[in-house]
Amino acid sequence: MAEKYYGTVEAGGTKFIVAVADEKQKIVDQARVKTEDPESTINNCLDFFRKYALKSVAIGTFGPIDIDKHSETYGFIKNTPKDGWSNFDLKGAFERGLNVPVAITTDVNASAYGEFIARGKKLDKSLLYITIGTGIGGGLMQGDKFIGLNNHPEMGHMVARKHPDDKFVGGCIFHKDACFEGLAAGPTLKGRTGIPGEDLPRDHETFKFIRYYVAQLLFDIYLTARPDVMIVGGSVLTEDDMPEVRDDFALFMNGYFDGLNLDEMIVRPAVENNGSAVLGCIEMAKKIAK
Repeated sequence: MAEKYYGTVEAGGTKFIVAVADEKQKIVDQARVKTEDPESTINNCLDFFRKYALKSVAIGTFGPIDIDKHSETYGFIKNTPKDGWSNFDLKGAFERGLNVPVAITTDVNASAYGEFIARGKKLDKSLLYITIGTGIGGGLMQGDKFIGLNNHPEMGHMVARKHPDDKFVGGCIFHKDACFEGLAAGPTLKGRTGIPGEDLPRDHETFKFIRYYVAQLLFDIYLTARPDVMIVGGSVLTEDDMPEVRDDFALFMNGYFDGLNLDEMIVRPAVENNGSAVLGCIEMAKKIAK
């Protein structure tokens, strides 16, 4: 009997990471597809997957998306600044193209689920995963359940308080400099300096602002949901940035809660190379496989 596989899609604003895994969660093939217009992007993903006998596919995607299973637009990408993708039926495109069951959630929910698995599937703990990348978003879990039944959180667009020394006009097309994505997402590095983020020295002042906003975002979410662990993913910050993020978080807290072990509470992902979403999607795909 031919081996069956599970497909995963991590759909981002600049790239789609597509992968195929076996029954033991081993990735047997993976590719990067450039995010272009929906038709071209999806066709390139489908060409990759059609080489394999898939049981199912799971998608973790940029948002906002409709996750209400009772909605006529369930699985659609909603109002997004990504040209051509608003009101696109992402789930349906893969279902029609591959004729297999498809699960869909946000990219950060998929990453949160991957971290839940990697950290031992602790049902008595709550977990936050935020990504600081092309955009900013967050996924929250209590045990093995996502927070957000019919709608998902949009943490990156919560109101941010600007650093007193930050003069940046903001990069969010909806909120300018009034939200975290507009102040701390990856494109704001070049927006402030004219230099791509990967080329900026790590001691550049801009990273001080990013760490400040990440700490503020974590502080806001902590007071709302009190997660046991808060994971900072994405490519903008590194492990070396975490001490200052923790210090800024403590300044925001200002002694309100004492006894917090920030070294254990504010951490980088347990899955290497920002692979949390792929692991989460593998498990999501296995759940719905026929």
